[in-house]
Amino acid sequence: QVQRVESGGGLVQAGGSLRVSCAASGRTFSTNTVGWFRQAPGKEREFVAAVTWNGGSTYYADSVKGRFTISRDNAKNTVYLQMNSLKPEDTAVYYCNLVVGGSRHPLDAWGQGTLVTVSS
Repeated sequence: QVQRVESGGGLVQAGGSLRVSCAASGRTFSTNTVGWFRQAPGKEREFVAAVTWNGGSTYYADSVKGRFTISRDNAKNTVYLQMNSLKPEDTAVYYCNLVVGGSRHPLDAWGQGTLVTVSS
């Protein structure tokens, strides 16, 4: 089983930037597509972005395309989400998870996530 720890969340003003990280244990992490998801207060969890096992391909939700960038460092077993031009509607708890390749479907149980708050 892959264990993951999300970190890097915090409070930022609208228009600002933040990078969140997902550090994982387990060999399967580096051989799987990994995605970021988020859940805003009172809303369902939604897909944000994903990166294939070797970083060769990425895909995004329309709401973050052009503002967010997902990347990974398999030597560190870590996946990153660089968030630029943040908006108040990006406020949410951000989670990472393994993803069925090419899809937006999570594979594993959820971790504790990291809270991102964007003030207007």
